Parts: sequence; C-alpha cells; structure tokens
Amino acid sequence: MKHTSYGFDVLALVGELRFKHHYTLSELHEELNRRGVVTSERNCERLYERYLTLLRASVTDHLRENLKEVVREHGGLLLSMDGIQPEKGNETLYVVREGFSGSILAAQNLKSGSAEELKQLLRPVEALGFPIIGLLSDGQHSIRLAMSGLWPEVPYQYCQYHYLKDIAKPVVELDRKLKTGIKKNLRGIRELEKQVQADPSEEATLAKDYLAAVRSVLLEDGNPPLDLPGVRVFEEAEAIRNSLKRSAKKGGSPTARNS
Repeated sequence: MKHTSYGFDVLALVGELRFKHHYTLSELHEELNRRGVVTSERNCERLYERYLTLLRASVTDHLRENLKEVVREHGGLLLSMDGIQPEKGNETLYVVREGFSGSILAAQNLKSGSAEELKQLLRPVEALGFPIIGLLSDGQHSIRLAMSGLWPEVPYQYCQYHYLKDIAKPVVELDRKLKTGIKKNLRGIRELEKQVQADPSEEATLAKDYLAAVRSVLLEDGNPPLDLPGVRVFEEAEAIRNSLKRSAKKGGSPTARNS
C-alpha cells in the first residue's frame, strides 16, 4: 500500500480482527506480532485508521450496483447499526450495514454516540437514495432515535441475535463452567505425552495420536449462544473416549492383538 510498508492483506486482517472479533488495539498489536507482522501498538492504531479511511471510501459504483440488485430482489435495503467499544473510556466504533448483502455502508469512531451524531453518520446512507424497508439494531436508545428520525415510517426490529444473547446468558454461564471443568480434567495429559515421547512402538504411536486429539480439544472454542463451546468440547471429548473404548475392546493396536 502507498506510503506504508504494510500490504492490503494486513489492513484486511486488522479490519477483520477489529470488526468481527472485537479486538482492542493492544490485542491487535499482540496478534499481529504473533503472526509475524512486527509493529507497535501506536502503528496498529494508524493501520486501523487507514482501514477506516478505505471503508468510508467503499461506496463505489460496484457497491451501488450491488445495492440496486438488493432493491430489485427485496424491494429495499435492510439497515442495521451497531456500536463496539473495545476499551472502557475509548471512542465507540459505529458500523452501518445492509442486512441482505452484508455490505458495510458507513463506519466511524464517535465519542458520545448521541442520537444527533448517529444521525449524521446515517445521512450519507440516506443520500444514496435507495428505499429502506427495515431497521435493525441492538436496542441502544440513541441508535433507535437516530434511525427513526430519518425513517419514521420504516419498521424497526430489535436484533434477534442480541435478543438471543440476552436470554441465553444463564445457559452460556453453565456452558462456560462445563468447558472449564472438562478442560481442567484433560490438562493432565502432559505427563502421558512425556511417557510416550521417545517410545517407537506402535502402541505408543497410537497413544500419541489420541493425545494429539485431546490436545486439539483443549484448543477448541465456540461462538455462543448458537455455538456453545462447552457443548462442543464435551462432544469431542466424548467421541475420543468412545474411540478409546472401541480400541480397548478390539485389543488395541494390531501388534497387541497378535501378541
């Protein structure tokens, strides 16, 4: 990319980590360095600002054509707005998306997130001139006021995903405890790994495969509330245990069965 030694792939990664995974600037810094992209936390902020600049300039003719296709297919656009505050006391990033296509129409860091500020963020979207058939947000009052101020006759809906996250909090908490308990029981495999590390036998090779499978379970994660990590860890640990039981019934490895 011009005026920087970092490529567009790094900018795209910064955008993905920030928007999709809600990384803070310090977490961005750690993750980029972990991936071999050596940089400072201050430069991470600059990369993020460059990403936002490109994002704000993304309403191109190609995007307009995509939006026209959405209007032809659905009769109008479905607008959603969400605010992400990575660290307490920092500015909040507000993002406006078109729901049917997933296109990002606007994004900006705002200090207060008042209804008037959000309305100004939405005005360029209004200026595109496409019909709006639905409004969607996480229920933040200022977002709803800004949207209804520009499109008072358009139906508004509280985001079902946020609604589901709210009502699923007790289940997610129980799932977190399940995941913690299972992983705590599985973390004793290090001693077993040491025992078979230098053993060339077929039985040890089989044990290493199972230990590697258990190790992968320790790294498993999910995306609650629709993909519960505790349930996923339980199911995968259960599959490993059942496989071990079947192997034991068969007598272990072919060498063990023939001895």
